[in-house]
Amino acid sequence: MLISKFQTIGRDLFTRGLVSSHSGNLSIRLGERLFITHRTSMLGCLEEQDLVETGINKNDRSTPLASTELAIHRFVYKRTPASAIVHAHPAYAVALSFSEREIVPCDVEGNLLLSKVPVLGWGMIVRPGELAEEIAEALKEHKIILVRGHGSFAAGQLLEEAYHYTTTLEESCRLLYLLKTLGIDLR
Repeated sequence: MLISKFQTIGRDLFTRGLVSSHSGNLSIRLGERLFITHRTSMLGCLEEQDLVETGINKNDRSTPLASTELAIHRFVYKRTPASAIVHAHPAYAVALSFSEREIVPCDVEGNLLLSKVPVLGWGMIVRPGELAEEIAEALKEHKIILVRGHGSFAAGQLLEEAYHYTTTLEESCRLLYLLKTLGIDLR
């Protein structure tokens, strides 16, 4: 059942502290349609009514209920082969987005899986739904990106895959943060 996939990932994002009570969003693509979490839904306890089905290329009567990040999800689906997107607010990654223009994981798993993660939105205050084209373009080359001071967008073929990129990024950023705190420079 579709809702169970969203519930599992949403609950895990919340319990790991990668989203707050009403932040983040999830979506999957099915043909020319997408299922996305409802505006202000609680990812930690999603119900069937928290999923909104709408078009990738056009609005319909359900569109106003969709997440405020709908424009980004649509652009990613139009410009990449992705079938799933996870948008989260991982604290260590967001913290490092204020000082780094790209995240280069120093741990083995992060480096092998992600290589490097660009940080978009420098020199501006980014509002939800903005930078859609830039995010989609970056996700053509990267599995996950960060928006400075906001959060991450991960794209994959399955929600589980995009979730994996999200948790890997946060673990890598936690380690980078700790190393910076200890005064260890890896450059």
